[in-house]
Amino acid sequence: MEHTTLTIKATGIDHVVVHVKDVSRARQFYVGLLGMEVAHENAGRVFLRCGQQQLALFEGRQPAEATAGRDLNHIALQVESGSYEEVKSSLEASGIAVTGRRGDPHCIYFQDPDGHQLQILPLRG
Repeated sequence: MEHTTLTIKATGIDHVVVHVKDVSRARQFYVGLLGMEVAHENAGRVFLRCGQQQLALFEGRQPAEATAGRDLNHIALQVESGSYEEVKSSLEASGIAVTGRRGDPHCIYFQDPDGHQLQILPLRG
């Protein structure tokens, strides 16, 4: 019997999981501030729709500080509308501290309530 090797080709990312301290607080942040939509949820978990992908928020078994910043570098988000100035102003008006990246004046970095680093890629032009 001949054994064939399957060639695996990823075609997209279904979801990314981040551990959070408080699922309700994180849900409000991502839905209320960033406009994601709830795909489904159950005790301690919520899957949020973000375009064709999903962001899954799992309530951590240990304090979020133990995993934040170590489980991934950052999540980069595309936005439907808004210039760099509009997106930055909107985040700052919501009390979010915004930073940039050296050499890229249109880069917006900020953190969610659990310290996960997020990036928004505003529309250019």
